[in-house]
Amino acid sequence: MGINSERDIEANMQIGPTDQGMVRIFIEADGIEIPMDFDPGEADEIAEEIRAAAIAARAVKTR
Repeated sequence: MGINSERDIEANMQIGPTDQGMVRIFIEADGIEIPMDFDPGEADEIAEEIRAAAIAARAVKTR
């Protein structure tokens, strides 16, 4: 499975701070729960990657 492989799976995603000072991305789908914890610096890097991907996706849409 790659980034361009489409799947028909419903999932819920929550993002928020933990009581340990981490940023958690929590994904739940089909009875599976995936908690992913990141320190704030890593979370900033992920946010930058998401913004860059959004810019690239807009460029693809306007072609």
